[in-house]
Amino acid sequence: MGILSLLVWLPIAGGVAVLAAGGGREAQAGGLRVYRWLALAVAVATFAMSLPLWTGFEPATAQMQFVERLPWIPLFRVEYFLGVDGFSMPLILLTTFLTPLVVIAGWESVKERQAQYLAAFLILEGLMIGVFAALDALLFYVFWEAMLVPMFIIIGVWGGERRVYATIKFFLYTFLGSVFMLVALIYLYLQAGSYSILDFHALPLSMNEQIWIFLAFLVAFAVKVPMWPVHTWLPDAHVEAPTGGSVILAAVLLKMGGYGFVRFSLPITPDASGSLAFVVIGLSLVAIVYISLVALVQQDMKKLIAYSSIAHMGFVTLGFFLAWSIVGRTGAVPGIAMGITGGMVQMISHGFVSGALFLCVGVLYDRLHSRQISDYGGVVNTMPRFATFLVLFAMANAGLPGTSGFVGEFLVVLASFQADFWYAFLAATTLVTGAAYTLWLVKRVVFGPVANEGVAGMQDLDAREFLVLALIAAGVLTLGLWPGPLVDVMTASVDNLANHIIQSKL
Repeated sequence: MGILSLLVWLPIAGGVAVLAAGGGREAQAGGLRVYRWLALAVAVATFAMSLPLWTGFEPATAQMQFVERLPWIPLFRVEYFLGVDGFSMPLILLTTFLTPLVVIAGWESVKERQAQYLAAFLILEGLMIGVFAALDALLFYVFWEAMLVPMFIIIGVWGGERRVYATIKFFLYTFLGSVFMLVALIYLYLQAGSYSILDFHALPLSMNEQIWIFLAFLVAFAVKVPMWPVHTWLPDAHVEAPTGGSVILAAVLLKMGGYGFVRFSLPITPDASGSLAFVVIGLSLVAIVYISLVALVQQDMKKLIAYSSIAHMGFVTLGFFLAWSIVGRTGAVPGIAMGITGGMVQMISHGFVSGALFLCVGVLYDRLHSRQISDYGGVVNTMPRFATFLVLFAMANAGLPGTSGFVGEFLVVLASFQADFWYAFLAATTLVTGAAYTLWLVKRVVFGPVANEGVAGMQDLDAREFLVLALIAAGVLTLGLWPGPLVDVMTASVDNLANHIIQSKL
């Protein structure tokens, strides 16, 4: 069994084992709770086994690496086909890095049916890795749809008071959007004779075919990102989800929409992507500007961070679709690559930062059982270590130089200047609005005198919480101060996609 298969199936098998270990009442009630240690061991082992993807990755080639290919449904030429390149490998590492932290974060905060909770995250991890590694379109679709089930359960069982509403809304939006993608994949299969995504990239499709396929993909991926105006499911899902659910939803699941654009839309339908790029760019700028203003008026911390996520993901789609405007002006690979690289770096950075912010909200909620900003104030006086982390992550969210939040946004804004001044001007407004809502949150929650007795009685981070936030802080600072290694592993794949875009314009 290859390394990618291990990364997909180990956490799924581990999740089943955790379910079995925690199935009895005695196991759930107390004692050693072996299932917790089993879940942590599986999550850590999966992360450890994912490291060779980085150490053994050859950055000089855009070819798929660590490929595994076996027949699955020979009658329809469906294969068990896995592989990674510079787009998918960093996202797999992000997934395997965050899952152990989510397991540790739920160590004490989840009181009921904890074994099922941990098992759901392990199964979800395997399915998410499958999405990023799949090179067969039908296999991709199976993983894409299957991962909705554990997230549906996580929000629906361990969520807040309106969890059923939020869960059904999340499921319907994402599932219905995916139906259009399935229709497009079947059509491509009929044209290519196989479900290989790499075969799809080489198809000579007419403009009319490309437009319909592009629109089908756009519906599916726009919902997942999510882009305005199909974003309304996300704030509800975040508010009702447990802390771990919010972390994985923001840090990994949203990235699948962005990944879909670079794996499917841009290489399969380059001409249609160019013709309709103005639509995606317009929606991205609306997300960056308008949704940032919506975040400014939020009173619930989770809602504020959720709207912030939508705005920051707007940078991702903006960076990807700037390419055609840059082609029209310069025709140069570096300019196109800058926008795509910026979008990819922004996805990884947002995974760290948004995940960390939701974990910080979870820390506060465990102590005061409130997400309302007005219920806090002066937290730095009682929780100085926590306040240090929260300020760091807030500054990264605002794009402070030296943090990961700056790198991706800077590259996208720089690429925007090569495309159109007004694109850059509107995109750069996030430097003001992002700082405004983030600093407003920090000012109201962290600084000032102690607001009430509840805040006065709050205990600072314990060793478990400190470890989780410290590890993410290390990622935020490392990527912010030394982004070179991440950019290097993406470069060949990005340049290959940029060349593909330029060739489509000739």
